[in-house]
Amino acid sequence: MYRFLLTPRWVALHVVVLLVIPAFVFLGRWQFGRFEERSSSSTQISQNLDAQPVPLADLATPAQPVRQADRFRTVTAQGTYDPAHALLVRRRPQDGQLGFYVLTPLVTTQGQAVLVNRGWVKAGATADTLPEVPAPPSGQVTVTGRLRPSETEATSGIKDRAGAPAGQVLLINADKIGKGLPYQLVGGFVELTEQQPKADPAPAPVPEPDVGSGGGLNFAYGIQWWLFIGVAIGGWLLLIRREVADRRQADKDGAEGKVPADA
Repeated sequence: MYRFLLTPRWVALHVVVLLVIPAFVFLGRWQFGRFEERSSSSTQISQNLDAQPVPLADLATPAQPVRQADRFRTVTAQGTYDPAHALLVRRRPQDGQLGFYVLTPLVTTQGQAVLVNRGWVKAGATADTLPEVPAPPSGQVTVTGRLRPSETEATSGIKDRAGAPAGQVLLINADKIGKGLPYQLVGGFVELTEQQPKADPAPAPVPEPDVGSGGGLNFAYGIQWWLFIGVAIGGWLLLIRREVADRRQADKDGAEGKVPADA
């Protein structure tokens, strides 16, 4: 009765099922891995956002990248802004509008500075029109903000194409920007959240990062892939049972001398 399982058509079906099952296992494990990674990252970012401010020098030094574990830690720094070397960061949408980030070095000590993202400004009326950029405060200031690692094409998803207009960049990368400055930049940059004295007017603040669901969708997708394993096995067994039932019915009809309906 079960010899049909060794026919070429059924052997091909067995092979497909045997290939599909480990593939679904792999995809489920990959999604669970992404869930653990994103959950860990979300937890760490939330903890960093809630942590008490620390001096910038505790977490960032010249020529050293910011650790991923320190992303979005709140830091404080004192110094004077250097508007002569300010930059606009292109193609940064906010609240559904195109615009720029305003990037200004804050000189903290003799020969050392940090890039400060002072906020967002709306793009000009045309592609060639520069936006209106509020000037930074003069004199000594104290800034508080979220520490961020330097942006790269891999981490930002932004292609760093050459040919940007003078005074504009596509990525906030301290190593690259620092090559044209008269002082050393510490690794990464600071996303401004508070400043004393305050500036009025000032660029619009950059919103806090969306921590999200911590990879909840990845967990659901992992469950989904593993459910597909049950569907594949269940469908395979159902086809076998149906074939066996059809063959038994055919044998019974033949024994009773019945003529098949499609004869």
